[in-house]
Amino acid sequence: MKQSLLLAGLLAISFACTKEKTTKMTTTPITYSFLVGTYTDNESQGLNQLDFTPSENKLEVRTIFPGIQNPSFVVANSEGDKVFTLEEIDTVPGGNVVSLGRSLKDQTLSKLSELPSFGDHPCYLALSPNEEFLTVANYSGGSFSAYKVGENAGLTHLQTIQHEGSSINQSRQSSPHVHSTVFSPDGKFLLVSDLGTDQVYVYDFDQNASEPLTLNNTYKVTPGDGPRHLVFSNDGSEVFVVEEMTAVLSVFDFKDGELTPKQRISLIADNYEGKVGAAEVRLSPDGTNIYVSNRGDANSLSVFAKKDDGNYLLIQQTTSGGSIPRNFNLTADGKYLLSANQASNDIVVFERDVETGKLTQTSWKVEINKPVYLFRLGD
Repeated sequence: MKQSLLLAGLLAISFACTKEKTTKMTTTPITYSFLVGTYTDNESQGLNQLDFTPSENKLEVRTIFPGIQNPSFVVANSEGDKVFTLEEIDTVPGGNVVSLGRSLKDQTLSKLSELPSFGDHPCYLALSPNEEFLTVANYSGGSFSAYKVGENAGLTHLQTIQHEGSSINQSRQSSPHVHSTVFSPDGKFLLVSDLGTDQVYVYDFDQNASEPLTLNNTYKVTPGDGPRHLVFSNDGSEVFVVEEMTAVLSVFDFKDGELTPKQRISLIADNYEGKVGAAEVRLSPDGTNIYVSNRGDANSLSVFAKKDDGNYLLIQQTTSGGSIPRNFNLTADGKYLLSANQASNDIVVFERDVETGKLTQTSWKVEINKPVYLFRLGD
């Protein structure tokens, strides 16, 4: 009898310990981390890291690489130990592309290499799906460049392509303005949005060639649209382009390098009066929603959902929580969206309904000088 009681007691203690260990494991707080690109006003500013831990009510940002000029765009490899940024400047010989090593232990950065972007005001970076190539878009220069990424993240310049042409808005489109370079998910194509020429260029990408990019075709958008950023659907069959100057979301089917127009959806109401400046387009991690920011006087975030017939429907428009929402991003689990508001110098957190995709602004907000890009770490 005593042995039975003793055994029962030991089993109870064992169960309690196991339960306590399991509870501790399941309640480990989740921290979402982002690299933050900014415009800088002094040498103490530069690249930043934002850490957001909802369960502990923490939203913190800190400068991790000061002294770099206008690192307005930043990406990292999937391991998170290599970071690529730029200096959005136009001094001779133009902007720069910088590769950095990132310590996974203390999250500090150290410069590995620096090369010119071969154009003025670089504004966008993209890593190829295999992370062996990097492209940069030069806005004022109207060009873009491709680089090979070495084992230590050293960059080798491979090619620079200069666009030519203009469009109907002479104050904004008198010359080419390359605004983004985006690889297709399979790595076979590079899509280049040119706000100045009102075209989306489709380039074939051959990673084995000394100059990997060759023009396949171009798609001319509606004159005066000003294509800015674009994103592929997860399977690569659709492309979503944000038209900066008309505040429109253009939806395309994409097959064998060809863009076929599918939908054109306005971000503003018919009776809207004021300036616009559509900026960023993102897909939710689960692929069910599209999000677009609009600057100008709108300062809004638009939410779209896919209908049963395959078309997209605007389901919500809400304030960005600040002024000039240049960029935003979502957490990997799709539970939150963070909006970087350039003019109000803050980043605002929204909660996302994972069923509907709709957003609700929270009280979480952090101040930071001119935030203009958010890159999600940990993917």
